Formats: sequence, C-alpha cells, structure tokens
Amino acid sequence: MNSEIVESFSQMVREKGIDKDILAGIVEDVFSMMVRKKYGQDAKFDVVVNMDKGDIEIFLEREVVETVENPTTQITAGDAKNVSGEELEVGEEFVEVVPLASFGRRLVVSAKQNLNQRIKEIERELIYNEYSNAIGDIVVGEIYQIRRNEILINHNRNELLLPKSEQIFKEHYKKGDTIRAVVKEVRKNSGNPVVVVSRADPKFLSKLFELEIPEIYDGIIEIKQIAREPGERAKVAVESHDDRIDAVGACVGMKGVRIHTIVRELNNENIDVINFSDQPSVFIQRSLAPAKLKSIELSNETKTANVLVAADQVSLAIGRNGQNIRLASKLTGYEINLIKEGGEDEYDIELVDFKEELGEELYLKLIDARIETAKEVLEAKLDTLLAIPGLDEVRIKEIREMMKRDLEEAEVEEDAEEESEPEAAAPASATAEEEKQPPADSQGAETEGEESSGEEGTPKNQ
Repeated sequence: MNSEIVESFSQMVREKGIDKDILAGIVEDVFSMMVRKKYGQDAKFDVVVNMDKGDIEIFLEREVVETVENPTTQITAGDAKNVSGEELEVGEEFVEVVPLASFGRRLVVSAKQNLNQRIKEIERELIYNEYSNAIGDIVVGEIYQIRRNEILINHNRNELLLPKSEQIFKEHYKKGDTIRAVVKEVRKNSGNPVVVVSRADPKFLSKLFELEIPEIYDGIIEIKQIAREPGERAKVAVESHDDRIDAVGACVGMKGVRIHTIVRELNNENIDVINFSDQPSVFIQRSLAPAKLKSIELSNETKTANVLVAADQVSLAIGRNGQNIRLASKLTGYEINLIKEGGEDEYDIELVDFKEELGEELYLKLIDARIETAKEVLEAKLDTLLAIPGLDEVRIKEIREMMKRDLEEAEVEEDAEEESEPEAAAPASATAEEEKQPPADSQGAETEGEESSGEEGTPKNQ
C-alpha cells in the first residue's frame, strides 16, 4: 500500500514538476498527522519516506517500563518481547515498525485526501510564482477553448486567460490556433491562479519591438513611450544611446522589414515610430506628424498644450476620428488643444445636438446655467459644472470627452469639405513638396515620422 501511495505522488513530481524533496516533506507531514490521530500528541515517532524506492516507514518509539502509565509512550519488557522477540531492560527504548494497514482504511483514505490537498496547494503556488515572475514577458500557447468571447490558452499544461478587453478587436480566433500574448496579471483565487494575458496592452507592442529589433534588446535604443489603440494605430517614441545609430531607421529596418514583422503580428496595426525629445514642445510637434504646426503654448502646471495650426493642417493633426491627436496626447502626457489659425472661425456645436446623450433634465439644467454650446462645456470651470445637480467628476469627464471627440470629427469633416472645393485644392506636387519640409525646430522629426509610416505602408491621417 505504501509503495502505491509513493508511486502516485512520484507521478505528480514528473507531471507537475514538483521538487522531490518538497513532496517527501509533505508526505512526512501528512503521515505524522495520521500517527498523532491514532497514538495521540505525546507519541514519539519517525516517518521515513524514500521516494526512489517507493517506501514509507513509520517507527514508533516507546520506553520500556515495569508498569505502563501511558501506553502511547511506554511498554513493558514482556510486551516488547512479544512484539519483536528482543530482551529489553527497563529504561531502554523500544522501536516498533508500524504497518500502514494497522491504521485502518479511514485514516489511510484521510491521509491520501490530505496529500492531494497539499499537492494542489503546492501546484497553485508554483503556477503563481512562475507567472508572477513572467509578468511582462511574451508567452506562446495554443487556443483550446473559446467561451463568451474569452479565449483559454494552453501554455505548458497551464490555463491562461485572454479576456475580450485584452484582445485586438479586429482579430478572429479559432480553436487550435497558436497565439502570442504578454503576461499582464496573475490573480489568486480559491482554485488555480488566473493568469491574464494580453495582446492589446502597450507592453505587448514593446516586447515585440524588443524581440524583433536587436538594438532595443541590447539597450542601445530605448523605447521611451508608447501610445496605442489596439488594432488601429500606435505611436512609439524611441531614443538612441549611440550617436552613430538612427533610432527610427533601426526600428523600421531596411525597406521596413523589421516593422513589417510587428505589423503583421498585430493584424496590420499602423505603427508610427518617432524620435523622443525631453523638450515638450519638440516632442509634441513630432507626435503630431505629419501635420505642420504654427506655434505651441505649454502649461507645465496643468499639462496642457495649445497648438496653433493652419486651416489646411487641421485634418492632418486631428487624424481620422481624432486618432492622431488622441495618441499624441497619450504619448506626450499633455492634453493637446488644437486651435485653427483664425480663432473667429473656430468650430462649435450647439448643446441641443447633445440633448439625447445628456438627457432632457441635465440638458435643461445646463441651459439654465447659461452653458449653451460644446465649447462652453469644455471651457467651463470644474466647480461651475459640479454645482449643477446630477453632475460629478466622472460624468463631467465622460461628457467632455464625448463633446471633444465630436468637435474634432466635425472639424475634420468641415475641413475636408473646404479642401474638396476646386478653388481650395492645391496642386498634388506642391502638397507633397510641402510635406517633405519639416518644421524648423523639429530637427527632421516629421521626415522621420513619415519615413517610418511610409516604410511600413501606414496611410497618412487625411
């Protein structure tokens, strides 16, 4: 019986990778509890486990006495002789080998259950430690189940979870597909730890750059910031620690071969690679490429930047659905407010156009507070808005983001209409020539930004 127990747990050693000495210690602990249940807490004993031979031996020690007062720790010389055939003197120690069968079926079954429980606890701890140490690393696994838009991945016989929120929305997954993702989080719960992996996290993009670009892996080029809308577009700011190496060129590779590998892995997500700058104005200018900026006013206290652009550059700066300016804001850490040259023509939307989103009651309260347009909501002081019943900071933030997005989209549409008029259209060759000229203080950053997009086949945001 004891060899069967050891063999079953030796199998766990082979399958789960549990250390043999740790398992032997667990077996000793469990059988020690079993001995104490039968003989009491005062019992003196030894449990010896030989994992190689498949042996478990239990040795019970008792003192030889004339009169037994505690049968757990004492035995008479006559009883000792009957058990072992040895002649022992009073005061000597009698060691008896206790067979497992003597404990009875109930105790043995209980021991097996305890062993199983302890093994599962060790297994959970091993999984937790393994993946906690791998947070931020890329793992490769096989999809074995898709349920309720969640993907379950088999990695080294462990289950990893790719939630819907961590998926690239344009991707379609099938059972049996091989998939790469970055380990994002490990959560403990009553069962095995939940290992959450991600393909949407900026860290996944960062790790792909590290894998595909040796200069980043070696630390010659450093990724300073990443802003990403998974499956759509990303901006990556890089910096070279070696003056002889062009950071953008190294990341893009000859004919875009390096960046293309990453783009394919991310389901054709467009990637703009730009040179980082510790000067906020220069960094913002590079981040808004390919648009050319007239001027930038910075407020380091509020982390805002008012950017003045010519009318024909607004759509480039904002990008499709406001994507370019959103990513630039994330990348630089500044809230970028775009101002079209000639402020009197600045676009605005009446509050009535947001009546459905706001609700009748809140709309009327805003009108009563003399706030009648989207611009007035965006420019109103926070305290003024908080004084309106039904508004808190979270709701105000949601409303402002909605209105800002709609303003940007409406402004792009207006500019597109203006540019489509024959008298407003510029010759193609002239426009192309203008785009090749970087702003004076950007040190060629826009050219680099366009080169990175062009090499990878990323369309400009027009």
